[in-house]
Amino acid sequence: MEKFKELIASDIPVLVDFYAEWCGPCRSMKPILEELKRLKGEKLRIAKIDVDKHEALAAEHRVQSVPTLMIYKNSELLWRQSGVVPLAKLKETIERYE
Repeated sequence: MEKFKELIASDIPVLVDFYAEWCGPCRSMKPILEELKRLKGEKLRIAKIDVDKHEALAAEHRVQSVPTLMIYKNSELLWRQSGVVPLAKLKETIERYE
């Protein structure tokens, strides 16, 4: 949990992906996130959190479905959405917080 708090304290946007290995929509987010990282480079950090391995963290953040994506900056939750998010929408959303 401390590592998570340190991670989201970043002054660049941090996209947190709460996912599960068994989740089909989560697997379809993987190439979207990889492309987003390629496009944004050092302007964005992406953290993938497996809800089955980090149940307490998922519960603390009230993750009820996967994938759940959140954007943090300076420890503040700026955006949250569950389900698959298309690359264009995700890129546009992140650019609001750069």
